[in-house]
Amino acid sequence: MKIKQFCSFIVILISFVTYSQKLSEKAEVSVITCGPGAQLFTAFGHSAFRISDPVLKIDKIYNYGTFNFNAPNFYLNFAKGKLTYQLSTSPFSYFLRVYKYENRWVKSQVLNLKPEELQAFYDFLQNNAKPQNRDYQYDFFYDNCSTKIEAVIKTILKEKVHFNNDHITSSKTHRDLIADYTVDQKWGKFGIDLALGSVIDRTATKDEYKFLPDYIFQAMDNATIKIGNTNEPLVLATKTFLNSNKTNSNLLFSYLTAPISILTILSLIVGFITFKNFRNKQRSRWLDFSLHLITGIIGIAVLLLWFATDHTATYKNLNFLWAFAPNTIVAFYMLKAKLPQWIGNYHLFLLLLLGISVLIWLFKIQVYNIAIAPLLIALGLRYFYIFYTGKKVLSTSKK
Repeated sequence: MKIKQFCSFIVILISFVTYSQKLSEKAEVSVITCGPGAQLFTAFGHSAFRISDPVLKIDKIYNYGTFNFNAPNFYLNFAKGKLTYQLSTSPFSYFLRVYKYENRWVKSQVLNLKPEELQAFYDFLQNNAKPQNRDYQYDFFYDNCSTKIEAVIKTILKEKVHFNNDHITSSKTHRDLIADYTVDQKWGKFGIDLALGSVIDRTATKDEYKFLPDYIFQAMDNATIKIGNTNEPLVLATKTFLNSNKTNSNLLFSYLTAPISILTILSLIVGFITFKNFRNKQRSRWLDFSLHLITGIIGIAVLLLWFATDHTATYKNLNFLWAFAPNTIVAFYMLKAKLPQWIGNYHLFLLLLLGISVLIWLFKIQVYNIAIAPLLIALGLRYFYIFYTGKKVLSTSKK
């Protein structure tokens, strides 16, 4: 027992020494900003803190953008919007190797701090990185690795620091800001526009721009800190550690495989089949089944993201108007050779919903992905044909 007690005492002592270590006068606190990566989840860049002290051989990254895949019910909680992220630490050299491998630029902004302020940053981050303190509820727009930068700085420096947003002169929505970073992620952008609701179509405040690392980088450059009776720049120096070398992608292949191209081709096929059906007085049951089933499943997913999760950005998603969930059930009626009499009126209602969707888009209540346009036209054409067919059958039966 004495040996166990002694080992426990050593562990506690080491922890105490580590978390209360006094930095030397050579120490620096920096904000690290990383450029976008090739994958969708890296397309928006990244932010972190760095604390270095050459005297004490400290050079650590404090990263609020990590999560534990092995946490209990991780995937279920992720789907439900209960995103638990955490502050992790790693050697700066390892951090740089990762971003060099990913071909992403890395810049550092050294903060203009007095020794006691440097120590305050170190103590705060060390304490925040403890297992009992490191977890937080992540939100893509309002509480992420980028927004944490300003929040931590304000928590430590309080009224000494001032962030000036005058450098932001544009007026963009959250969806616009996402679009700026997903130019090369067309399918990713399509999925985002499908999953996120009208709440991201209001104009973002200047502070809300800072969910993106590039904007927190600019904010740091324009921030000031009170030293004595004067306001001085918060950033003492800016360094570039890595540059990225963008490779030219195959633009033709990228265009041909983009959502707008694929959905335009599929919509033309729907139009062609509908024209043939009209000319031959037939109805392609497999096509009607497929269209209703797919739009119905999308509608169910949209509603689940809205009502069954804690994701703030999936709220009020008006994609459910054209991706109508009851279509999932109606799809099986479309397999019948003789349609029920109510089918015509049902599709008249679907046409009304499509019209409302277009008005919502035109008035920018919710901005849909441009690739949806040919799909809405194809659905409108097919729904009208089914309505026309249903009414014709009903008229014939009355005679």
